[in-house]
Amino acid sequence: MSARYDRAITVFSPDGHLFQVEYALEAVRKGTTAVGVRGKDCIVLGVEKKSTAKLQDARTIRKIHQIDDHICISFAGLQADARVLINRARVECQSYKLTMEDKISVEHITRYIAGIQQSYTQSGGVRPFGISTLIAGFDEHSSAPQLYQTDPAGTFSAWKANATGRNSKAVREYLEKNYEELEGEEAVKLALRALLEVVESGSKNIEVAIMSKGGLRIMEDEEVDNLVSQIEAEKEGNA
Repeated sequence: MSARYDRAITVFSPDGHLFQVEYALEAVRKGTTAVGVRGKDCIVLGVEKKSTAKLQDARTIRKIHQIDDHICISFAGLQADARVLINRARVECQSYKLTMEDKISVEHITRYIAGIQQSYTQSGGVRPFGISTLIAGFDEHSSAPQLYQTDPAGTFSAWKANATGRNSKAVREYLEKNYEELEGEEAVKLALRALLEVVESGSKNIEVAIMSKGGLRIMEDEEVDNLVSQIEAEKEGNA
């Protein structure tokens, strides 16, 4: 059935599907896992690192990016698509600041990103963005952390904790059972525990960033390794 209706992005199949959007969602499901956890005073983003070639500089392969002083983004899916979307989001943040003389809100930039993704699902000659994003940050006049997700269809929603990418269902189920609104290091541990459900332990495979009111901090490999060792010791102690 799909063979006749998946060649044009603007054509619905008789049962109401847009197959190109569904294929984009499949590209997200094949991407490396990303998880976001909203704490009391911060948002923790954790991502599964792709293995890099021996001679490649690992610092150039990032899955967590800052788009303004108070907002950061991680993603699952196609790296090149993410780069284009992130650059457009950065321009929008600066444009908003110049026009409004105020920092952009997390919800506004989420709506903007989701709007771009949606516009690429109903125009001829283009294809959907093959990424799903997790957007974390603080509004300028609020101390409440915010976490949003967007997908290739252009829908967006706010979350306490969520995951996207490969094995995201298992991570989401873990978070549903174990989520609490925690502070600081405990929130980081919760994000790491969720990631370790589907990712091999160690800083070679995991990247973690903490978005607080003071800004974004990407954790050093040694810090990640120490926390992973603590989590594994706790597991052994409970076994």
